[in-house]
Amino acid sequence: QVHLVESGGGLVQPGGSHRLSCVGSGFTFSLYNMNWYRQAPDKERELVARITYTGSTTYADSVKGRFTISRDNARNTMYLQMDSLKPEDTAKYYCHAWGPDATNYWGQGTQVTVSS
Repeated sequence: QVHLVESGGGLVQPGGSHRLSCVGSGFTFSLYNMNWYRQAPDKERELVARITYTGSTTYADSVKGRFTISRDNARNTMYLQMDSLKPEDTAKYYCHAWGPDATNYWGQGTQVTVSS
């Protein structure tokens, strides 16, 4: 059975840093492209960052230079380091896995709130 479990959400002050984690199980994590999406209230879900199975990374313009995506295949874990957080980064963050045969899986999400 496939599981993607995010952790690390919480309340952060503007300008602060925070790290999210996503642990995958039930599939060959190292062969999957991994993504972080986020969805704010009354907004569409948007792609925040992607790391391919080869380690290439891409970022949304809104987070470029502030967020860093990484993965540890030995631990079946993906991370999102978020620095210089802004109130507009407040959203529920979702882990997504996209496989070579187009199978894909979603986590349940973790809430990040940036507020003083």
